Amino acid sequence: MQYLWLTLLGLGVGAFGTLIGAGGGFILMPILLLAYPDGDPAVLTSISLAMVCCNASSGSYSYARMKRVDFKSGLLFLLTGIPGSIAGAYVVNYIPRHMFNFVFGVLLLAGGAFIFYRTFREDKRKHETRPTFMRDFVDAGGIRYTYGYSLRVGMTLSFFVGVASSILGIGGGIIHVPAMVNLLNFPVHIATATSHFILSLMSLAGTAVHVIDGSLGIKELPCVLPLGLGAVIGAKLGAKLSKR
Repeated sequence: MQYLWLTLLGLGVGAFGTLIGAGGGFILMPILLLAYPDGDPAVLTSISLAMVCCNASSGSYSYARMKRVDFKSGLLFLLTGIPGSIAGAYVVNYIPRHMFNFVFGVLLLAGGAFIFYRTFREDKRKHETRPTFMRDFVDAGGIRYTYGYSLRVGMTLSFFVGVASSILGIGGGIIHVPAMVNLLNFPVHIATATSHFILSLMSLAGTAVHVIDGSLGIKELPCVLPLGLGAVIGAKLGAKLSKR
């Protein structure tokens, strides 16, 4: 029965996470923190990152078939995002549980405040930064996307998203997508798809660090496997729903 509930949880998290371009860790981590009040932050984040990796990899495949992933931008962002993810995975080992809870709550509240501010501000025009990198392509549905952004800002942003995602175990899409849309002028459908591609590799790097340092081992597999299975299925559902 426990495996069934974990699979259903992964499915729900994966579907919603893929729909908005996040890995779903921002939903899973609070559940893990409540379920394991004395759990080691490094172990809990490693479980969440492993699920995010499964979710983002499955979602990226679906989005790639729709030709919505901006691979060129994604690979450039990963040049800084992966080192940030690796650094964050190491740093979390030195954060006490009570401090982790505080940091987790504050950063999610700050992210939520930013989204609300950008949503309800009177001036909703974009172009916050001068475009230095232009993109122009057509997706599988024949929709043309033309946009530009500051590559320097984008790569700097990805580094800090990588650090925060591994420290908090949330994948980082909940931060990355609003920033890509509001600061880098990405069309929302391209931002969610490209963010998913970036998350798949950033979370893989963070997960690998946790496997190496022993935070993620055989005893965590009964939790990781059903979550990952559900996330893979949910990601395909979320990608289909995103068309609506």
